[in-house]
Amino acid sequence: MARSQITGKRRMLANNVSHSNIKTKRWQLVNVQRRRIWVPELNRFVRLDLTTRDLRTIDRIGLVAFAKKHGYKL
Repeated sequence: MARSQITGKRRMLANNVSHSNIKTKRWQLVNVQRRRIWVPELNRFVRLDLTTRDLRTIDRIGLVAFAKKHGYKL
């Protein structure tokens, strides 16, 4: 299942709504990417499954700070 390793973000249940307002269930999937990220504090690469939102936040505050904020140990 597509799931972010750090935040735990995963698919959500939603509705398809037709023109006649008939609702049918469907899944909204998260955009999970497998990335190899360099961590200068550890002096090595780490391979993680992350959402694109997670990747944008990591670019801004760094992987170690992001992992610490979400209680994930690298």
